Amino acid sequence: MTAISTEASAEQLNKLFTPLTFEERMRLFNRLFKDEEVLYTSSFGTRSVMLLHLISRYRPQQKVYFINTTYHFQETLEYRDQLAKEFGLDVADLLPDAVQNMITREEKWWQSNPDVCCTVNKVLPLEPIKARHKVWITGLMSYQTNYRAGLSVFEMQDGILKFNPLIDIDEGEWFYYTSWHQLPRHPLEAQGYGSVGCEHCTAKGAGRAGRWKGRAKTECGLHPGQPASQQQEA
Repeated sequence: MTAISTEASAEQLNKLFTPLTFEERMRLFNRLFKDEEVLYTSSFGTRSVMLLHLISRYRPQQKVYFINTTYHFQETLEYRDQLAKEFGLDVADLLPDAVQNMITREEKWWQSNPDVCCTVNKVLPLEPIKARHKVWITGLMSYQTNYRAGLSVFEMQDGILKFNPLIDIDEGEWFYYTSWHQLPRHPLEAQGYGSVGCEHCTAKGAGRAGRWKGRAKTECGLHPGQPASQQQEA
């Protein structure tokens, strides 16, 4: 493995990685980055299985962090355990602060202030882990939201380099890959859930239409803001 300095700009890395297929990207990524530099999180949602499968093939040593907000569907927890067993994944749960989590439950912050609820239960539990890594592998795909459509293979965000190996695949490619490899689907997808997050903030709907339904909110806060590649100087 040849390590690359994470000081290398996202622009330079994008020149290397953008022309490649997602599998070629995974192979090159492994050659350029040290294991201890790399963070990977998964929601074990309806579109998580493809990247989880790729991780099991190309980075079997990779720890998979699951942010357990305590609000997940039981089906998601069972799906997490199923994929961990089938793919041989090393999955570790991250839990929010117990007191803060209880406050969000008692005051139903998912109704009154979903952004803060996400911060307490998703964003903050990851911060100590994120601080120990330089590169974060994500499963973001451009067809999912307008925000994600503006992302590149590599993005710098809040001091960490994000690697989005699947960013430019379309949904047809996702279905082809998962069908070809006969990968298990999230059980709630068959019930009409196109995307699955916390139970209180997830409704049935195509794509991500059921997430925070009726609100302008489209992201949980783990991947916030405008892509660095689109930001303009103030």
